[in-house]
Amino acid sequence: MSRIGKEPVEIPSGVDVKIDGMLVTIKGKQGELSLKLTDDVELSQEDNMLTVKPANDGKRARMMWGTARSQIQNLVTGVTDGFIYNLEIHGVGYRAAVQGKSLNLQLGFSHDVNLDIPDGVTVSVERNTELEISGPNKGQVGQFCAEIRKLRPPEPYKGKGVRYRGEQILRKEGKKK
Repeated sequence: MSRIGKEPVEIPSGVDVKIDGMLVTIKGKQGELSLKLTDDVELSQEDNMLTVKPANDGKRARMMWGTARSQIQNLVTGVTDGFIYNLEIHGVGYRAAVQGKSLNLQLGFSHDVNLDIPDGVTVSVERNTELEISGPNKGQVGQFCAEIRKLRPPEPYKGKGVRYRGEQILRKEGKKK
């Protein structure tokens, strides 16, 4: 049995939930998010709790039970508080700047890298080398952070590159004389 799926999702005050068949729409102060569930789970609402149950005893239904509950919890958290990821840029001459709806990165290439900031995601730059990426949709914010990090992942010898705040990089020893 799913330990995650058993727990109900608590709906805080100020959040509206609308269930239309397999489509769940959640609206809060950060915006409105929706999720289409599979036929393998059943969703029910009692007072300020959402409960997810498997539709049958099949393996896929049991797998989707915890997944659906986690996705609904992420929607509720996203519309109430939002998600924030912090990135750090390490390296001489490496820096970032926001220009309108575009993120300009200088990562040691012969050219600047410009990324379009997706709708629903906000990027703020602190001290040229620290990025704060936030938004209500956890998947969208996480994907944008992964795309930025993929441009110049941290290398193991000097540690230069883009990393998440607090991420530990396994350093290697260089050549010996």
